Amino acid sequence: MQTEQEIVDQLGRPLRDLRISVTDRCNFRCRYCMPEEIFGPDYAFMSKESILSFEEITRLARIFSGLGVDKIRITGGEPLLRRGLPQLIAEIRRIPGIEDIALTTNGSLLGKQAAELRAAGLDRITVSLDSLDDERFGGMNGVGFPVATVLEGIRKATEAGLKVKMNMVVQRGVNEQDILPMARYFKERGIQLRFIEFMDVGNSNGWKLDSVVPSAEILRLLRTEMRLEAAEPERFGEVAERYRYEDCGTEVGFISSVSHAFCSTCTRSRLSADGKLYTCLFSGDGTDLREPLRNGSSDEEIDGLIRSVWGARTDRYSEIRGLHTQKQTKVEMSRIGG
Repeated sequence: MQTEQEIVDQLGRPLRDLRISVTDRCNFRCRYCMPEEIFGPDYAFMSKESILSFEEITRLARIFSGLGVDKIRITGGEPLLRRGLPQLIAEIRRIPGIEDIALTTNGSLLGKQAAELRAAGLDRITVSLDSLDDERFGGMNGVGFPVATVLEGIRKATEAGLKVKMNMVVQRGVNEQDILPMARYFKERGIQLRFIEFMDVGNSNGWKLDSVVPSAEILRLLRTEMRLEAAEPERFGEVAERYRYEDCGTEVGFISSVSHAFCSTCTRSRLSADGKLYTCLFSGDGTDLREPLRNGSSDEEIDGLIRSVWGARTDRYSEIRGLHTQKQTKVEMSRIGG
């Protein structure tokens, strides 16, 4: 049900979720996001001056809250590379109407920061991990980073009181053999694992439909040794289809952007580190909010700009994915998070 403060797009979808990228930099070079031959030593990342300050991010978060947003996720790049991040979390925590603050990370720096992030007001954390095999994971992250350090970060996040979820991007011929080992490992520890279909995000990840392992195939594999029952959605716009292990209650999720698009219920907006508003993960162009922020526009004027952008929104890329969409220029995932 639409509340008084909510705005809706051309397809009747409310604006409820804001994903805020705080940096376009990352210490990994995963091929489905930042392949090293493109994001090499000479790649021109955003300058410090071009990136929104914490004060600017907080101001925008407050404006978005007034439009119906109650859930904020901090992303990157790798957000834990941004210095002083707990300060931003604490500022967002004070905004009336924001009920949930989450963060997505590769987990490499999590062990050192988990307790401070939780103390600042972070509710949840999602860790991306595509294999438990050290050699395979090191190859996939592009820098040989070890699995053990990520697992230690997860342990410390749990000890700090953060709710933890895992994301695994599955690619045929790359890590499909890790599906069951990952499921067993996180089932035993009571942590929800979400399997993500390999998506054609950005322009540089070499996406091919043949590389996609459909969620239905993964579910059939899990059911060869585990009993699963469907779980009811907790929220309109929930992207993961969730199942519950019958013997323990731990959940497993499937994000099926390719085989079972969820565009019709998408409530997400995305803010890049340099202040551009994107209304779809597969967008080509964003609306500049940094310029009005820095040129003296009032909150009411920025509110009106966001309303006009969301009100005109018609995005449904995954529902119409085909040969014509493959030629579109899309923003790189490293700029706006997953």
